[in-house]
Formats: sequence, structure tokens, C-alpha cells
Amino acid sequence: MTRISRELRRMDDKELLKRFRRELRAAAKPLVPAVRASIRAIPSSRPYTAAGLRGQLSRATGLEAKTTGRQAAVIIRVDGRKMPTKAKSLQAYMEGTKPRWRHPVYGNRKVIVQQSPHPYFFTVMRASGPRARVAVNRVIDQVSKDIT
Repeated sequence: MTRISRELRRMDDKELLKRFRRELRAAAKPLVPAVRASIRAIPSSRPYTAAGLRGQLSRATGLEAKTTGRQAAVIIRVDGRKMPTKAKSLQAYMEGTKPRWRHPVYGNRKVIVQQSPHPYFFTVMRASGPRARVAVNRVIDQVSKDIT
């Protein structure tokens, strides 16, 4: 992908580069709703609401297609910068990539509990990733044919 991105930039064909990004985004687009559905399915004692933490995690999920000279990538991210101030790393704790998630119970600082992780991201990527990878490879093949 990086080589194709460099070639597109060297050719200076903005329309072809734009189409490459658009098709990369379209190939990976089905993964975003799958991750959001996985977030909504995280077990909780409260029902799902858009204002709750699961709703905020779901809204912070997005897709990027980068085709700079140094990097060409499709990135699906649960962006901590879009989370509330004190929940910027919640996605990592929930996934289990950060070790311990301890928090007060309903704001009571005298009662601290450790919450177990509920993986939501990598399980979806393992299941749906190969299909998306095939679609991305198809886009790469098609654009490389257009370049030559």
C-alpha cells in the first residue's frame, strides 16, 4: 500500500489518489458498525443509552484512510480523544490492553472496585478482518493496474 501511495503521489493524479482513499474506506467500512455493535453488546447492569459509557465508546469509533508518502493505511480506531475527560483511556481498559481498571462505585471514593475487561475490538477484527483484508487487497490490485 505504501508503494502504491508513493506512486500515486509521484504521478500527481489527485483524482486517482482520491478514488484510492475512497475505495479503501469503502472496503473497511463494514468493520465500524461491527465494532459499534460489539460495544453495545458489552454486558451491563443498566440498559444501553447513547449518553452512557458504551454509547460514548460507540460514538468514538471511526475509520481513517491515510495515503501519505510515508504511510498508507486503513485505521479503525476507538479514539480516546473523543471520550469525556476522565474516560480517555476507557477503551483500552475495556478491551483489556491496559492491566487494571479500578474505579469508585457510583462516585463513592471509599468503595473502589476492580472491573474485569470485556474485549470488544480484537474479537471483531479477528472475525471480520480477513474479509476486509481481501477487499483492501482487491482495491490495491485494481489501483496498481490503473497506475501501470
